Amino acid sequence: MWIGWIELDVLLGDVHSLKGKRSVVRPIISDVRRKYSVSVAEVDAQDLYRRSVIGAGLVAGSRAHAVEVLDAVEQFVAYRPELELLTARRRIVTSDDA
Repeated sequence: MWIGWIELDVLLGDVHSLKGKRSVVRPIISDVRRKYSVSVAEVDAQDLYRRSVIGAGLVAGSRAHAVEVLDAVEQFVAYRPELELLTARRRIVTSDDA
């Protein structure tokens, strides 16, 4: 069993309030969850209206599948025109690492 997660630190474009931030971040989270069947949430910077950290995680049967899905999630978020991907941090471990 392989466990993978990614944290995407993003800078939001034309956003001037937390309400505006929610209107940008919620659809991204929903789209990632629906398209890639991963657990996803805003995990940090909730009080900053132009920044967000989006985290996604999954359990996979092979390392290759985990890498493939995390790559796809990163590319999906990176190509969104309403934000700029600043950093992407990821980790993939096996259940034998415990």
